[in-house]
Amino acid sequence: MKKTYSIEVDCANCANLMEETTKKVEGVSNATVNFMTQKMIVEFAEGADEKATMKEVLRACKKVEPDCEIEL
Repeated sequence: MKKTYSIEVDCANCANLMEETTKKVEGVSNATVNFMTQKMIVEFAEGADEKATMKEVLRACKKVEPDCEIEL
């Protein structure tokens, strides 16, 4: 399943770091972060719990960019 989230990120480099970090979270099979549109597209692995996975994604992204926001 694919889902799009609105995000707030300050620079393109941070967006790239968030994308790479998100791809490493368990339950995520693929992710794309677009700095220009401030959107994150997450493709979940089969059987993944969307809410739990996105909480983990947000926690991981906060380590990369402490003031980033993902509208869950």
